[in-house]
Amino acid sequence: MSTLTRAGLAESIYAAVGLSRNESAALLESVLDRMKQALAAGDSIKISGFGTFSVRQKGRRIGRNPKTGLEVPILPRRVLIFRASQILREAVDGTPDDQTAPRS
Repeated sequence: MSTLTRAGLAESIYAAVGLSRNESAALLESVLDRMKQALAAGDSIKISGFGTFSVRQKGRRIGRNPKTGLEVPILPRRVLIFRASQILREAVDGTPDDQTAPRS
């Protein structure tokens, strides 16, 4: 199992679009930077057929130190959530699209 990296994505853009390697890397960085700005501002990002990135506010709560069992306050924070689209889930699961469609 391998990992897809920024360099790999930039190389895919280079191969598919025909931009130079530097332009492909700059395009990828621009897209990632725009996504980061949107999420930092609290906006959601929906990529059709892929999924939705959103930020959720978690409130203050009490947790436990697993080693000692003592209660510890957990401060409020924002967390990043990704919800995969049905198309992506089916692709990862390996289920062909025509098997999941209702039959008439």
